[in-house]
Amino acid sequence: MTEPHNRAIAGYTLHRSLGRGNTSLVWLATDPAGREVALKLPHEETLRVQEAAERFGNEVRLTLQFRHPHVVQGYAGTPFGLGAFLAIRYYPDGALNEQLARSQGRTLPPAAAIRLLADVASALTYLHHLGAVHQDLKTHNIYVDGAGRAALGDLGNTYFVAQGGQVSGSPYYMAPEIYHGESSSAASDVYSLGILMYELLSGQRPYQGNTYEELMVAHMTRFPAPLTHLNPAVSRGVSRLAEQALAKRPGERPHADAIRRALLSDLGETPQDEVYEDPNTPPPIQEAGKNIRVGRHGPSQPRSAPAQPEVKPEQERSGGWNPFKRRK
Repeated sequence: MTEPHNRAIAGYTLHRSLGRGNTSLVWLATDPAGREVALKLPHEETLRVQEAAERFGNEVRLTLQFRHPHVVQGYAGTPFGLGAFLAIRYYPDGALNEQLARSQGRTLPPAAAIRLLADVASALTYLHHLGAVHQDLKTHNIYVDGAGRAALGDLGNTYFVAQGGQVSGSPYYMAPEIYHGESSSAASDVYSLGILMYELLSGQRPYQGNTYEELMVAHMTRFPAPLTHLNPAVSRGVSRLAEQALAKRPGERPHADAIRRALLSDLGETPQDEVYEDPNTPPPIQEAGKNIRVGRHGPSQPRSAPAQPEVKPEQERSGGWNPFKRRK
């Protein structure tokens, strides 16, 4: 049942509920400029629990800070307090997992899937360029527009490596080193991208399990069949790239930008160098406090760094579990 909405956000008109996440409700709304947006409003319990409130605040800060065509665009927000909210671009077809559920065989045509994967790899290249890791790459956090282009969102678990943060993830997508209890990294994001490559190009994730322990064993000890065996339409180059992304050792995985380039080449395009916007004045954050700026060499240092929440991993929205809570 949808949580009743008792808070008015000045200038926004709510139309209907789009869904419920672990920390917030999402509404279709019209913003003060008359634009349709997805409006995230934290649950009442989110505001009462420090870890959850900090996670929501982290998502607001980073969504407004990051500027990239394949990262979900943030329009306005307030990270903390009773007026906390985040207004982002609205995607009428929902998240990628919802779109896949409506597609035959839960797969996409290879070219369309590779285009989405190249866009996600581009977003990861940008985050890694800034020294950040996403930590929760999965179909639930990817949004696709009417032109078939993807954007990565849901940045609540994202953090800057140099400043540290709580390790998190979703069990089906977590790298072996995360199961070992090690820190996440750009390489663990790439591993999650490898899982996504299998999922979009074969219609199934490479590792299955009904419990955390079964998934841990699968990720740490097993090797998936080549993608070309599962889907003959996939080129050998892309198949090999997916296997490399799933290497058990982080140092043996390619960089996100190498994957981006290879996927674009597979589409018959000539990959160009990524060009990053370097704003001197980031979008305003509606809070009493310090703004965050991103320069050519990544985020500015502690004085303007985002607060790092100690958050627990998000469960699968389709009924998953906390990957750091053992189940009997």
